[in-house]
Amino acid sequence: MRKMERAHCTSNDGPAIAAQLRALVGRKVAVLGHVRPDGDCIGSQLAMTRCLLALGADAVAVNEHPVPRNLKGFVADTPFLLPAEVADLEERVIISVDCAAEKRLGLGPRARISKVDMNIDHHISNERFALNNYIYADACATAEVLGCLFLDQKLPLDKTSAQALYVGISTDTGQFRFASTSARSFELCCQLMELGADPAVAARELYENEPFSKIALLRAFLDSLRFEFDGRFCVGILPEEIWESTGAEREQTEGMVDYARDIEGVQIGALLEYRKDSVKGSFRAKDAAMRVDLLAAKFNGGGHACAAGFNCEMPPEQFYPAMIVALREAFESDSNHS
Repeated sequence: MRKMERAHCTSNDGPAIAAQLRALVGRKVAVLGHVRPDGDCIGSQLAMTRCLLALGADAVAVNEHPVPRNLKGFVADTPFLLPAEVADLEERVIISVDCAAEKRLGLGPRARISKVDMNIDHHISNERFALNNYIYADACATAEVLGCLFLDQKLPLDKTSAQALYVGISTDTGQFRFASTSARSFELCCQLMELGADPAVAARELYENEPFSKIALLRAFLDSLRFEFDGRFCVGILPEEIWESTGAEREQTEGMVDYARDIEGVQIGALLEYRKDSVKGSFRAKDAAMRVDLLAAKFNGGGHACAAGFNCEMPPEQFYPAMIVALREAFESDSNHS
């Protein structure tokens, strides 16, 4: 196997993290991810859980929401459970991966744990809510962080985990299109392929096996697109009734916001899911200078400089004007720094 020439993102902390993981032999552990899990979240949970199982820990992956349909094929025999299915969750060591804030773990897990023992993540907005926090904002994905860690420290990494980590990196880089993609990302993926990761299988499961309900949802989203600020901002809105009319699941919005961001002249794209008294949304920017994580933070959210999300307890008719005010400030700030 080739040796990576570039420094790994966990090089300074690697020995300490590995020692903490190896000390969990014989212990009960729960590996938690964020609500509405995506490819990086599931891939990171899977790899960490399988690593701990191989080391001799009693480990399970726990999520507020089920594994999304297009990611189930990668799970294999990895134990993924809902909080209600883990009777002893309160007694387990808690490791969080790919989660920027404790509230993003979900109400189910949070109601039953008193502390988070370890927090491994790559979000620039991470709130460092655990006893031990390892945050690498220069990594393209938490899957990249874990891939580097496992290879550097010779921790267990089997074929199923290699595939899952590849999926995490691929999805969080927008299929290697986003600015967060680095030479390290590609080199790591090469090593994951040598361990059994298959890009063709990942692409087929992720992008070439969609139910028609998602296409119907996408059509509704595209029909709703509107522009603000002379075309610099594009937003699509999904009303509450859209789920019943299309038969789509909420998880099927994954990646949809990119269509708004990808239009010529648009600097920030957004997807808004309207509910009776709240709004869930995603922001995507072409340039990290737009800092959409700070924009999302105004609405109880966070994330990356180019990709962020939020859940705002505000009626839609109040939210939209508030969002426009926040966007005006963001665009004016960008103009002042241009």
